[in-house]
Amino acid sequence: MAITKEKKQALIKDFQINDKDTGSAQVQIAVLTEEINQLNAHLAIHTHDFHSKRGLFQKIGQRKRLLAYLKKADLVAYTALIEKLNLRG
Repeated sequence: MAITKEKKQALIKDFQINDKDTGSAQVQIAVLTEEINQLNAHLAIHTHDFHSKRGLFQKIGQRKRLLAYLKKADLVAYTALIEKLNLRG
C-alpha cells in the first residue's frame, strides 16, 4: 500500500523548490496526496478495512494542516499547488 521509492523520488523531483529540498510543505503535500489516492483505491475494494481507514483520515488531516500553513505562508505557491494536484474540485 505504501508508495514505491521511485514514485516518491519522482514526486519530490516534481515539487521541490531547489535541488536539496525534500521536506518542504509542497513536497509533503504531494506525497500525502499520492498516499491518500492509493488508500482510497484500496478502500474502494476493501470496505471493512477500518485500520486503513483510520490511517487515511490521519493522512487527510495532516495534509489539511499543511495546506492551511502553506496558504498562510505563501498564497501564490498554495494556489499553484492546488491546481497542479487537482485538489479542491
